Amino acid sequence: MARAVVEPAVLKLVRQYPRGRSFATTVTFGGDDFTMCAHIRAQWAAPGQVQIALACWVVNMDTARYLGDNPPAREEMRLLPEGTAEWDEELTSRVIGHLAARMNALTPAMPTTDEHLTITVPLVLT
Repeated sequence: MARAVVEPAVLKLVRQYPRGRSFATTVTFGGDDFTMCAHIRAQWAAPGQVQIALACWVVNMDTARYLGDNPPAREEMRLLPEGTAEWDEELTSRVIGHLAARMNALTPAMPTTDEHLTITVPLVLT
């Protein structure tokens, strides 16, 4: 997930938005049985550095088809307070660990008060 959708989304965010502002997106990765979702926030940390905050969760598509809407309602695809999805700390930890390795993180993953993990990475726009 880190290589397939999170890293490209981070690079796209950094290229699109001016310095000094925080910017965010949500990306998905999965298939017919489940969809992994990641909420990504990026913010300039210092000259040449970007702080990335990440929260991941899984939407079980089979359960959604069986118990609710098909496809799942928008609320099921968003974290609280906008939706009903719940943060998956273990998945987030694994994804941010892979992202940290891929982007040569300058800091270890640290938790935030809103169920994200953050890392600081050097600015690379390749």
